[in-house]
Amino acid sequence: MPPVYRLMGVLNVTPDSFSDGGRFLDSSAAIAHGRELVAEGADILDIGGESTRPGAEPVPLEQELARVAPVIEGLTEAGAEISIDTSKAPVAELALRCGASFVNDVTALRGDPEMAGLLAGSGAECCLMHMLGEPRTMQREPRYRDVVAEVKSFLAERLAFAVGEGIDERRVLLDPGIGFGKTTAQNLELLRRLDELAELGRPIVIGTSRKRFLSAIAPGERSESERLPGTLATNVLAYERGASVFRVHDVGAVRDALAAAAATLGER
Repeated sequence: MPPVYRLMGVLNVTPDSFSDGGRFLDSSAAIAHGRELVAEGADILDIGGESTRPGAEPVPLEQELARVAPVIEGLTEAGAEISIDTSKAPVAELALRCGASFVNDVTALRGDPEMAGLLAGSGAECCLMHMLGEPRTMQREPRYRDVVAEVKSFLAERLAFAVGEGIDERRVLLDPGIGFGKTTAQNLELLRRLDELAELGRPIVIGTSRKRFLSAIAPGERSESERLPGTLATNVLAYERGASVFRVHDVGAVRDALAAAAATLGER
């Protein structure tokens, strides 16, 4: 039986992303890395030209376009679905023309009023994510009465908005935004109660890969490259609780961990 989940490989074409900023800013290096991720088992390549790490500054439209266009064009035949990680409709439009078929919008259609109409007309898949505030401010004392209930309510509202704008509900995925305006405790609570978000009836995307909170819960400080054990554990737990798309840097290792989890759990 084929896996009931998909792996989304992270491909940051940026100088300032938290884990691999600058490594793949050159388009030829980014294309080569994208092919490596596909060889490791990536079903989707999520290509981004603007960092959304805490404290990140916005990138001008023309610069973002120049970063991502050659990479998307170079990877359209790589054997994976191409996703553009952007909140700007012109960037998404260019990406779709270049061969992308998935838009990962961390603002959940709030960043650009033209995005919903573009997606409705394109038939592309899209991911709507919860984020408290914006990247520059999201980690400044994030507060919730009940983080799971509030994130669930937000995602339900954005899903309803997307459908109301003409986007096919079957093309919408939802992301609780681990690390996007959440403390370590709030991230863990979202993972613990992820099944409540799965009740919304849409595929849940989870992105814990190499994130800072994994260092906070491990004994001793962990650099980004040392957070693989925590990444594996949180992705397996998220799978058990209903997540079905996993946005990761270490595709091969997560693939193997999820294969073991799927074989153990059987059909859910």
